[in-house]
Amino acid sequence: MPSSQFHLSEYLNTAISAARTGAAILQAHSLRRSDLVIDKKARNDLVSQADRDAEAAIIEQLQENTPQFGIVAEETGGQASGAATWYIDPLDGTTNFLHGIPHYAVSIALVAHEGTYVQGDQPLEVDTPVIGVVYDPNREELFTAMYGVGAWLNEHRLGCSQTESLSEALLATGLPFRDFSFAEQYMPTLNAALPLTRGVRRMGSAALDLAWVACGRYDGYWEMGLAPWDVAAGTLIVREAGGDAQDILHAEPWPRSGFIYAGNANVAPALHEMLRPHVRNR
Repeated sequence: MPSSQFHLSEYLNTAISAARTGAAILQAHSLRRSDLVIDKKARNDLVSQADRDAEAAIIEQLQENTPQFGIVAEETGGQASGAATWYIDPLDGTTNFLHGIPHYAVSIALVAHEGTYVQGDQPLEVDTPVIGVVYDPNREELFTAMYGVGAWLNEHRLGCSQTESLSEALLATGLPFRDFSFAEQYMPTLNAALPLTRGVRRMGSAALDLAWVACGRYDGYWEMGLAPWDVAAGTLIVREAGGDAQDILHAEPWPRSGFIYAGNANVAPALHEMLRPHVRNR
């Protein structure tokens, strides 16, 4: 696909519109949480009618505006196809949402596939997130990013923090809550981080953790056992804000396996060095 036919700005607007539509549905459901039908996909893996309704509305908009792209969504699945694929998490922070904790977001990313011409006349060498949108409806904070152009919070350009060392860094993480098979790898990383850093926070939304790294609220972040739709948008937002977001094992071009670390240009490499001895090949 020639770059002249790959319209990043149009795709960003499409994603923003879809995210706002999904968020409006979530907020309507939040007013009657006690009436929600909640299913358990697995232990501590919850899905509600709010997730399903928001996802259906998001998918409808994306398919209408970009029928040429594949779609992979948390509740309905799908597969990568075409020159690029949308990755959708209609409600990142479901447990927070269901308990009335106002910390959750809609996350939408477009990942362009290897060989796609996104900018100029050089095709991408690896699959790469090129559009990222994370929308927090409770704070009305819209985090967006476009490949090679930058990242924004509402109308303000984003930049990661300038913190220089782990000893001065505030980190975010996510504790194992659903899949405990990697807990023996995760717990040593938490034990290592506690005395080395200024503090560690666990807020319950990977998409917002990454967005907050991008805007400088956190200096770094790591987590294990996530899904690709959890991290696709946030990965690009961090990268376009001048930080780094990678697979912990550096085995994939973006952390689609869900083992991720991110941080500003100083903290990210130090964080990776802290994690590396404890994480083995999966």
